[in-house]
Amino acid sequence: MRRRVPLLFLTVLVIATAGLVYELLAGAQASHVLGDSVTQFSTTIGVYLFAMGIGAYASRFIDDRLSQRFVEIELATALVGGLEGPALFLAYGEADLFRVVLYAVVALVGILVGLEVPLLVRILERDLELKELIARVLTFDYLGALVGSLLFALVLVPKLHMERISVLFGLLNCAVGILSTWVLADTIYARVRARLRVQGAILAVALCAVLVWADRIQLYGEQAMFADPILYVDQTEYQRIVLTNGAGGAQLFLNGHLQFSSIDEYRYHEALVHPAFAVATRRRDVLVLGGGDGLALREILRYPDVAHVTLVDLDRGVTEMARRLPAIRGLNHGSLDDRRVRVVHDDAMVWLDERARGPFDVVIVDFPDPNNFSVGKLYTQRFYTLLTRAMHDGTAVVIQATSPLFARRSFWCIERTMAAAGLFTKPYHALVPSFGEWGYVLAMRRPFDAPRAPALRNLRYLDAHILPTLFVFSADMARTPVEVNRLNRQVLVHYYAEEWSRYEG
Repeated sequence: MRRRVPLLFLTVLVIATAGLVYELLAGAQASHVLGDSVTQFSTTIGVYLFAMGIGAYASRFIDDRLSQRFVEIELATALVGGLEGPALFLAYGEADLFRVVLYAVVALVGILVGLEVPLLVRILERDLELKELIARVLTFDYLGALVGSLLFALVLVPKLHMERISVLFGLLNCAVGILSTWVLADTIYARVRARLRVQGAILAVALCAVLVWADRIQLYGEQAMFADPILYVDQTEYQRIVLTNGAGGAQLFLNGHLQFSSIDEYRYHEALVHPAFAVATRRRDVLVLGGGDGLALREILRYPDVAHVTLVDLDRGVTEMARRLPAIRGLNHGSLDDRRVRVVHDDAMVWLDERARGPFDVVIVDFPDPNNFSVGKLYTQRFYTLLTRAMHDGTAVVIQATSPLFARRSFWCIERTMAAAGLFTKPYHALVPSFGEWGYVLAMRRPFDAPRAPALRNLRYLDAHILPTLFVFSADMARTPVEVNRLNRQVLVHYYAEEWSRYEG
C-alpha cells in the first residue's frame, strides 16, 4: 500500500494537466471559429471552473464504493475529453451548433474533473492526516495546471494537429483509470475490477481508432467552413493556416479570416505597394512587416533600384508554405527566395524596438486585421512611434487599414493613431472584390502630396487615371470622430469587433 499514495498523487497531477489542456483546446478552437480570443478563453475557462465547483459539490452525494466511482468517472472523463477536439471540428460549419457543443463539453468535463479530486481526497484520508493530505493534493493539482498550460503552448500546439491533442489526453485519462483498478484493487470487488478494465480497454481501442481517423474528421469538419476544397491546412503555434482552391482560384485563410484570393489579389497588392514607391525619395532599402505570403514582395521586386528587402513575419509556417506550395509560389513568383530578400521570423514590434537597423526608404506594413489584442498592438501609437525611428524624412510607409466602408471607425482610428505618432498621412482606398472597399494609409515624416501616377507602367490595376481617385472618399466613408489606439487602451479592437460583427455570422 505504500506505493498507492504516490501513485494517487500522480493521478491528481494527470487529472489537472488533462483538464486544463481540454479547456485550453476548447478556447483555441472557439477563437478559431468565433473570433475574439479574449472572450472565448474567458468564457470557456470560466464555465469550466464553475462546472468544477458543481462537480465538487455533487461529490458529497457519493457515499459508498468510492474507488469504483472514481475509476468510472475517470473513464467518463477520458471519453468526453478525448472526443472534445473531433466533436468541435465536426461542428465547425455551424456557429450556433458549435456553441452548444462547446459549452456542453466544457461543462461536462468540468463537472467530471470536479468530482474526481474530492473523491481522491476521501480515498486517501485513511493514509494521511487531513492537513498533509490537503496540502499535497492542492500542490499536485496546481502543478498539473502549470504543466498543462506549458505543454499546450510550447509543445502540443506547435507539434501536433489540434484534433489529435484531446484524443491523446483522453487516452492518458483512460490509462489512469485502468491503472487505478490495480492501485485501488483492495477497495474494488474483483468482478467490478474486471468489468472496469474491459470498459477501459474498449474505450482505449475506440480512442485509438479516432486518432487514426483524426485527419479525416478534421478535414470533414473544417471543410464545412469553406466554399472551395481545402488544398492545405496547418496549425502553427500562432495561427491556423488554410488554403483552399476552387473555380475562383486559391484563397488563403488565417484563423478563418480571408487574407487573399488569387483572382483579385493583384488589386490589393498593387494598391498596397505602388503608391508608397511613387512618393518615396529613393527605393534602395525596403522593409516589409507581415506579408509572409510573398505577394507584396513580388510587387516590390519589380523595381530595378531595390537593392535590399527585409521581411519580418512572425510565423515561419506562412513563409515556408509560400515557398513550398506551387499554388502560392506561382503567385509570388518565388519572391521569398530572391537574393535581395532577407526573411526574419520575429515579433514586428519587438524587432523594431530592439533589432531594426534603419533607416529604410520604403516601409510596407501588411498585418492581419486587428481582431484581437495581440494583433491590435501592431496598430497602436507606440508601434507607429517605433516605426518612425526606422524612417528618414523621405521614407514612405503604407499600412493596410481594413475597410473604410464596412469598418469606418476602425479605418479612421488607424489613420488618427498614425497622425498622433507624428506622421503626415494620406488615407486612400481601393475596390478589391473579395474584400469590398479596402483601406490603406500612406504616410511620411514630413508633409507630402498624394501621388498622381505609379512609378511603373503596365500594372494590371493602377495607372495615372485610377491612382488619384483612390484618395477621394465618398460621404459614407468620410472621416468620423474616433479615439487614438494606445497600447494600454486598444479601442481599435473594440471598434473592429463591433463593426464587423454586423457582417459576419
